Amino acid sequence: MYRSHTCGELRATHTNTEVTLSGWVQGVRDKGFMVYVDLRDRYGITQLYFDEEQTAKDILEKSQKLGREFVIQVKGKVQERASKNPNIPTGEIEVLVSELVILNGSKTPPFTIEDKTDGGDDLRMKYRYLDIRRNPVKESLIFRHKVAQAVRNYLSNEGFIEVETPYLIKSTPEGARDFVVPSRMNEGQFYALPQSPQTFKQLLMVGGMDKYFQIVKCFRDEDLRADRQPEFTQIDCEMAFVEQEDILNTFEGLTRHLLKEINGVEVDKFPRMLYDDAMRLYGNDKPDIRFGMEFGELNAVAQHKDFNVFNSAELVVGIAVPGGNTYTRKEIDKLIDWVKRPQVGALGMVYCRCNDDGTYKSSVDKFYNQDDLAKWAEVTGAKAGDLICVLSGETNKVRAQLSALRMELAERLGLRKPDEFAPLWVMDFPLLEWDEDTERYHAMHHPFTSPKPGQLELLDAKPGEVKANAYDLVLNGNEIGGGSIRIHDKATQAIMLKHLGFSEEEARAQFGFLMDAFEYGAPPHGGIAFGLDRLVAILGGQETIRDFIAFPKNNSGRDVMIDAPAPIDDEQLTELSLKLNLKS
Repeated sequence: MYRSHTCGELRATHTNTEVTLSGWVQGVRDKGFMVYVDLRDRYGITQLYFDEEQTAKDILEKSQKLGREFVIQVKGKVQERASKNPNIPTGEIEVLVSELVILNGSKTPPFTIEDKTDGGDDLRMKYRYLDIRRNPVKESLIFRHKVAQAVRNYLSNEGFIEVETPYLIKSTPEGARDFVVPSRMNEGQFYALPQSPQTFKQLLMVGGMDKYFQIVKCFRDEDLRADRQPEFTQIDCEMAFVEQEDILNTFEGLTRHLLKEINGVEVDKFPRMLYDDAMRLYGNDKPDIRFGMEFGELNAVAQHKDFNVFNSAELVVGIAVPGGNTYTRKEIDKLIDWVKRPQVGALGMVYCRCNDDGTYKSSVDKFYNQDDLAKWAEVTGAKAGDLICVLSGETNKVRAQLSALRMELAERLGLRKPDEFAPLWVMDFPLLEWDEDTERYHAMHHPFTSPKPGQLELLDAKPGEVKANAYDLVLNGNEIGGGSIRIHDKATQAIMLKHLGFSEEEARAQFGFLMDAFEYGAPPHGGIAFGLDRLVAILGGQETIRDFIAFPKNNSGRDVMIDAPAPIDDEQLTELSLKLNLKS
């Protein structure tokens, strides 16, 4: 037995108890005639005490040779500490050591294993097994476990069955590139890793499983950001014999349960917003509604003057920044520089100060009088003491630019509070979106999404106006889940694939198995998938997902700890019938 208790377990009630502890050396304080060692495991820290009057000489000398992160086992008696530490649960006691075994030594770690470390991101990712010993990462992984267990408990109690689906599947177009796996036994053929279990969960509905869920790995070969990983985890769910309202109610229930169980927060309202309204009022389809700063479209009150920048724009749009009139000219200039960064892409920004005396001062006073600027304030909802920020240009671009500015300003103003939670359903997305590069329509969600009832006929005449029977669940400005009512009959699926540019032969080759299944009594069905990594991060009060993943990859998709991806040798290539054609 390596331990009788953990390092976070002992209290004053254990005084005079003989115990055995094992763990890592957090630190050593050598006073010469006495030595203090902080021993750490997953559960906490216990102080060990070695004393020349009470400890055997060889054990005291051995304790003086301990280094940080040595793995040791000790036996001893629990005693009251002379100098108590109220900052840790074990701070009233220590263990007077009578036996010490060094189970494993340790090199000096490349960074300090402390809550606040001196290791940078790259270094900590290279030695992730050491980083996990730090409380912030350890607690994040434990937090993820609690969320996953709460999800499983809720869905199981609601009658959902957890079913595993394959990882080696067929490549299907779902919006991103597939990771492919060569098959040794089928020369020249490849599996793909699933971007989601989409078709399999639909087949489970055909199979009569009725309510399915799975906490599952998914894979997408796409350009990465701080909040994306090439492999990520979904809470994947599907239900049969349901309409949209059934799904929204079920997963509002799950979200309420998680917020109450994990965060102790009661949330009653799940407002609903049309996609078109989200784009018009916030410039994106996942708005953060914890704060205001809704867009005000200014074309009617800002064009037809002598200011050609606005006159030539497709959209002139602004937001009111609460209390923004306190910004200095230098601070406003920095904002203008911020929106002109390549990541945002605006050509400039017009501003208007709303003075306390009811007057206005604008950067374009030459073109607009006080009455004009008062209309700007009315449209944007600006009050005395606010600052109006205005951008103009092509509609979709300028909305995205102002959305980025809105979020940046909210961050600076402290309006995005991590302990506040504001869920939102965004509804009625376009079914299709036009791709300029391929000059054809693509499915905004995936090819199996059903159009809104009664809109199938529009596909031929006005495909861009067809709305999807789809919904996203947004939490604090992040999409945490998305889903739809699915197509469940072969004829409708064939029409959809035709409008996505598939010939009958291509549709048969890609999705014949699904369309065949639809001919054997497929029930109406729909579902949703939550991004577990992002959901856990938001519930944990953070925006990025990396620390909630045990072994994440960097922004280039590399695992710097194990140095993957990596070349394979010629013998393996030959066995897989592969030949490299690398660009020099």
